[in-house]
Amino acid sequence: MKSTIATSILAISMLALAGTASAKVSCEDVKAKIEAKLQGKGVKAYTLTIVAKDENSDLRVVGTCEGGTKKILYKRG
Repeated sequence: MKSTIATSILAISMLALAGTASAKVSCEDVKAKIEAKLQGKGVKAYTLTIVAKDENSDLRVVGTCEGGTKKILYKRG
């Protein structure tokens, strides 16, 4: 019984770690995907900026990356 519980806890921990590792997507990869979507919609004049997640800005947040430590801001024009 104890080994079953220990095995279950270990399996859940490994799944949680795997999810965290896959969540750390490169900011450049996310930015490229956002750019492709914007270009696909015909948007021509824009700026995407990568900043720390706690940086204050009036710009629109269009993505997060590197495990939520950074965000991607969109500026029209």
